Amino acid sequence: MWIIAKLTCREILSKRIFHITLFMSFAFLLFYAVATYFAAREVGEDFTNRPVSADFALVQSFFATQILGVGLYFASFVTALLAILSSVGSIAGEIESHQIDTMLARPIHRRSVIFGKFAGLGSLLVIYAAFLFLGVLLINQWIGGELLRVEFTVVQAAKALAIFVMQPLLLIAVALLFSSMMTTVNGGIVLIILYGIGFIGGFVEQLGVLMEKPTLSNIGIISSLVFPLDSLFRKMTVYLFDSAGDPLSFAAQGLFGSLSTPSGAMLMYAALYGCAALWLAVRRFSSRDL
Repeated sequence: MWIIAKLTCREILSKRIFHITLFMSFAFLLFYAVATYFAAREVGEDFTNRPVSADFALVQSFFATQILGVGLYFASFVTALLAILSSVGSIAGEIESHQIDTMLARPIHRRSVIFGKFAGLGSLLVIYAAFLFLGVLLINQWIGGELLRVEFTVVQAAKALAIFVMQPLLLIAVALLFSSMMTTVNGGIVLIILYGIGFIGGFVEQLGVLMEKPTLSNIGIISSLVFPLDSLFRKMTVYLFDSAGDPLSFAAQGLFGSLSTPSGAMLMYAALYGCAALWLAVRRFSSRDL
């Protein structure tokens, strides 16, 4: 298993898509730093002569959390995209090119192939996700200034980071399942659609809770059960922004807040969802006639 994990890491590191993504990630962090700097300067000039009040604090919190939230949201999107593109063809692509025949000709159990690819892809994507997450947070803390700096503790940041890196692991597990069942293109399309359903459902759920519309809330809950990726992102913002169920805090955070806080049971469901997808991938690949 560990040999396959090592080979998977080498394969991903040698691919051009990884090099391009890494380069563009540095470009994104640079752009985010520049945008944060000028946003802090402009906001500081607007609020310099304004008296401190409850409205001022709400507006200041809105600007701060929006700047940090959009950075984390885009970091989550890029991480998810890299996870999908790097893993959805990890089995199907090798079957189509018959590269898997050489590997399976050796005394290797097929479950070792799945677990090895999950370990290799997961380790790389966890490091990459942590790099983006910490990069966005450090930029916010160092360049955001007094007005755009979001206050959080080390414990909050650690909890948020732990949830953030769960996202690519969930995607890799589901991608390996689809890769063992269908072609690379079909698996990628299905997974991207599930990704979109999850995040759109998350926004619908927040609007439903805010407007007290049970139908919208239920749609969001169902989408979270179908694909619980958005629940992980919302839970991450709750840990980082300390916004559990507070309408004023949600108003300050805008689109990136979470008025409907995912429970610990939902986190457990997301973990079981990924484990079930990985188990089904093993079962499907083990019974597949190559």
